[in-house]
Amino acid sequence: MDSVLLALPHEPADGVAGWAADLVDTLGGPGAGLAIALENLFPPLPSEVILPLTGFAAGQGVISPASALFWTTLGSVAGAAALYLIGMLFGRERVHALWARLPLVRSSDLERTEAWFARHGTKAVLFGRVVPVFRSLVSVPAGLERMPLPAFLGLTAVGSLVWNSVLVMAGYWLGDQWDAVGTYVGLLSKAVLILVSAALALYVVVRVRSAKGRAQHRRMP
Repeated sequence: MDSVLLALPHEPADGVAGWAADLVDTLGGPGAGLAIALENLFPPLPSEVILPLTGFAAGQGVISPASALFWTTLGSVAGAAALYLIGMLFGRERVHALWARLPLVRSSDLERTEAWFARHGTKAVLFGRVVPVFRSLVSVPAGLERMPLPAFLGLTAVGSLVWNSVLVMAGYWLGDQWDAVGTYVGLLSKAVLILVSAALALYVVVRVRSAKGRAQHRRMP
């Protein structure tokens, strides 16, 4: 069995890639799951690096592809469940106050995610797994609104399995070029985020105008 750290072709054995490789080398599949669980809890950690690297590890024989998909999906669900519980137990004001104190994140990200959930409801949990930023944070409004836990866990598992499968298998097939996945996924993720943000802005404008129209109608004699 090869070491992922020794086989890293383009990345130094430090940073996110080195950290994730060390976890996989030390713990195997559970290490990959732990890395993805932490990525869910702290969005600045990039799944676009961790998942293809896990696929590369599977290609090197460090873990099996099935183990890579099982543990990363379990890690995604575990991290999402933790954020769901934070939203459910802490409430909106305390969650926003806590989020504002975290480094490398913006308050507007959580606000946009809440708007996304308000617009799409349970579908946001499923499709949000492929949208950057929302991928992790959508669990918070789901907890705030007390979405039924079985439905939340089921949709999170399905959405996570799809996202994880694409990136893990891309890393598996690309081998030494696994790090190219992050470049292309990063560009695609930015495009998706721009489109989603524009759609949310339009949704807010329409809602505000609709509310003003109803208010004016009520004032008419």
